[in-house]
Amino acid sequence: SVYNSQPWRWRISATGGVDLYADPDRHLITTDSQGRDLLLSCGAALHHLTVALAGLGWATVTTPLPDPENLNHLARVQPHGPTPDPGAARLAPAIQRRHTDRRRFSPAPVPTEVLDALIEQATAHGAELRAVTDAARGHLIEIITASATLQQQQLGYAAELAQWTSRYAHSGDGIQPGSVVGPGVDRPGDVPMRPTPHPELTQPPHSFQHLDASVLMVLSTDSDDRRAVLGAGEAMSAVLLTATNLGLATTPLSQPLEIDQTRTAISTHIVDPERFPQLVLRVGWPYPGAPELPLSPRRTLDFVLQSPGRSAVGQDPLSR
Repeated sequence: SVYNSQPWRWRISATGGVDLYADPDRHLITTDSQGRDLLLSCGAALHHLTVALAGLGWATVTTPLPDPENLNHLARVQPHGPTPDPGAARLAPAIQRRHTDRRRFSPAPVPTEVLDALIEQATAHGAELRAVTDAARGHLIEIITASATLQQQQLGYAAELAQWTSRYAHSGDGIQPGSVVGPGVDRPGDVPMRPTPHPELTQPPHSFQHLDASVLMVLSTDSDDRRAVLGAGEAMSAVLLTATNLGLATTPLSQPLEIDQTRTAISTHIVDPERFPQLVLRVGWPYPGAPELPLSPRRTLDFVLQSPGRSAVGQDPLSR
């Protein structure tokens, strides 16, 4: 989720169904003024749930946006029998291993057939994933760089970023200093990461002696309504988990889509003026010998789950 904000709540019904709600208290108002990152994050969590249930032997039926009078009610998932989709079940082990890697990647190229496997996952979830190569890659890096400059000029952005990168101990959320790389010697073609106030992650030793062969890909949809963005989050999850199973390292990059100017530039010059870009994804092989990354913190179930006859800590999502 954006900034590891985990902007969701869950409710288990008496029939065993699971309802997903957006948590508006975790909406990053400055960074994500239109709520697109929030929906993408919740869509990814929704897909993770269905994959986890498949791994436990359950097939599911998902109803998106089931209550038109409650915009925070994003989906209802109903287990319905012991015949899960085998493709989803194969992704389940990747949930525990997947993480965002912001370091430089290996100089080994990613084969076309591996990228095609990621593209197929996005297509199966109603989105398009496109690899950005050659001159277009350089243009996309310029757009990403411009988005960071423009966003730093937004009133309140620095304070919001500091809030989510300087969380109190045991908060269970936020971006940890040990998962963000500090400024270094960038080589031509390197992809800039979102600058944060307290970066502590070091680059792999000797990585600057080699090119970073990571591939930039853009996930897009043919519409931009709430259902499309939620579905893009599901597609993002499917792509990330598939990449993890294939041994790839990944870095979701939402910053260039959080600024209208740079999002329009990606649509016009990188993807297609008729499509709506939702996420930039960096994929590649992890650098050989790179240390294991620390696990991202997670909020406990007491703060995100409401089961029958039991209210979650904090505000009840059903009242929103």
